[in-house]
Amino acid sequence: MTDAETRPIRTAVVGFGVSGRVFHAPFVAADPAYSLDVIVTADPGRAADAAARHPGAYVLDSVDGMLARSAELDLVVIGTPPATHASIATAAMDAGLDVVVDKPFAVTAAEGRALMAHAERAGRRLTVFQNRRWDGDFLTVRELVVSGRLGTVRRFESRFEWYKPEVRASWKAEASVAEGGGILFDLGTHLIDQALQLFGPVVEARAELAVNRRGGAADDDAFVALRHGSGTVSHLWMNSLAPQFGPRFRVLGSQSGYTSHGLDGQEAALGGGASPLSEDYGVTPADRWGVIGVEGSLTPLPTLRGDYGAFYRRLADSIHGSAPLPVDPADSVAVLELIETLHAETRLHRADRRTATKERER
Repeated sequence: MTDAETRPIRTAVVGFGVSGRVFHAPFVAADPAYSLDVIVTADPGRAADAAARHPGAYVLDSVDGMLARSAELDLVVIGTPPATHASIATAAMDAGLDVVVDKPFAVTAAEGRALMAHAERAGRRLTVFQNRRWDGDFLTVRELVVSGRLGTVRRFESRFEWYKPEVRASWKAEASVAEGGGILFDLGTHLIDQALQLFGPVVEARAELAVNRRGGAADDDAFVALRHGSGTVSHLWMNSLAPQFGPRFRVLGSQSGYTSHGLDGQEAALGGGASPLSEDYGVTPADRWGVIGVEGSLTPLPTLRGDYGAFYRRLADSIHGSAPLPVDPADSVAVLELIETLHAETRLHRADRRTATKERER
């Protein structure tokens, strides 16, 4: 075996906001298949935090500084704002590095397809961090669907809702739709991906998008309806201003149903400083299990253990062997295509309504 096949995968994490600090650096640092060698952030406070959390890593203030050390790296993980994903990923692949891009993969489907083509030309691995495929509640739903325990699934309901009326200064609060901003690009990227993974391609899609925060740059409340070629209808809600929450999942089949409440606990645990190596990491307590059955005869169903670390284990298998990538970037392009369609149709409907209003006022 070569040195490259036996040494840890030398990794740089670009960006140390929530993405880099919570979702990437802890898993790279905890997995013996990797070494966390470089962290890139231009923010002095985040740089100090990165150095304290990961003293073995070089903390650099620019992507150019990281690329100058490309000979000492194998993999770049990009956790920066979406509008920067394509340029950083392209530069990293040109430097001979494999790339993980956080969601949303890019700000347009065309940009995503261009990145895939560039990876093929450069002979580099390119994948997307769709970590919510490894939420414990989603893994539970997937097992129910695949096993047929619910019968034929006719309706799939999925929600990400919270109540955050006060917005912290961040790129998410300021980014326009053209820059990958808004809740449909943010949370919708997860919910649409999960629906496609469960029920396949979509033949009909519509959305209701709203900007409820005064002066908001992009949508903060979204509803998406999808009709899959398989026959299932998916209803997806995303709302950052919901004072009360609906079920996280409600899955209605021909024989049975499943309902769960509350978000997967991995993000909260990681944000609170928990290690992915903790014995209870990813475990959902019994009082938060969903229920399965028919109304009047519902039974608690243990939630499968959540495991974001599976993404990096599968990526290591791909880098060191012939295993498939943990996420095919073509899946993420399909999600972007749907998001673009939904935004375009929403703009068209709004224009039609404005025209109709003007006609009535004449």
